[in-house]
Amino acid sequence: MIKNSNILEIICNNKRSNVSKQKSIVSFDSLKKNLEVNFHRKTSFKQALVQSNTGIIAEFKRRSPSKGWIYKNAEVVPIVKEYEKMGAAAISVLTDEVYFGAYSNDFTIAHSNIINIPILRKDFIIDEYQIYQSKIIGADMILLIAACLSTEESFRFAEIAHKLDMEVLLEIHSEEELNYIHPNIDVVGVNNRNLKTFVTNIHNSIELSNNIPKEYVKISESGLLDPKIVILLKELGFNGFLIGEHFMQTHNPAQALKKFIDQL
Repeated sequence: MIKNSNILEIICNNKRSNVSKQKSIVSFDSLKKNLEVNFHRKTSFKQALVQSNTGIIAEFKRRSPSKGWIYKNAEVVPIVKEYEKMGAAAISVLTDEVYFGAYSNDFTIAHSNIINIPILRKDFIIDEYQIYQSKIIGADMILLIAACLSTEESFRFAEIAHKLDMEVLLEIHSEEELNYIHPNIDVVGVNNRNLKTFVTNIHNSIELSNNIPKEYVKISESGLLDPKIVILLKELGFNGFLIGEHFMQTHNPAQALKKFIDQL
């Protein structure tokens, strides 16, 4: 577990080092050539949320930077397959190995076992190299975290993602980050967790809901433990609800998802 006043800065610095090592093994040019061979057509994440009755984005992750291991021996295949079966609108898979316990092939395994719903690559994207990686492994949508990027980087990365036929989830946490929203963003996510301290406050979604332009699909992330909160956020115009830890801390994440949906 990380104990520091700025967890996000530590994670992003580590990610830059990690991506640099990856580039030394597989060059950017080689990665782009690989893309020509492994080009996956996307399933629209945005449309899946709009058309879903629940909007639940069920997440697969093994650990948290602040809490340590949640489900250390979790296996991808049975969980994501059951997530889809139990009614998830979409799947989110963490791909960070150091702080979230991902294995290098988690995402490709998940992608090959999900049939009809989209899949989000959830990671700390700080380099366009990762965007090409995301397309190769089959991501329908990538996550761009405003707190990790400059506005120029977020605009450029979103444009690259669109050129590669992926959608973009922009994650914001504060009113100051509203200026990261632009036409190449498909979905705006409000993170109720402060990534610098990992303190969670569900009121963050409530307070920012009216400030997000109505033409954008919006989702709420983190701390969604009670179906009543999801119902309230639906009334405020939220289309999606990213839930991971609440499901993954149980012995049967998919059954926890089903129970949650039944209460909606």
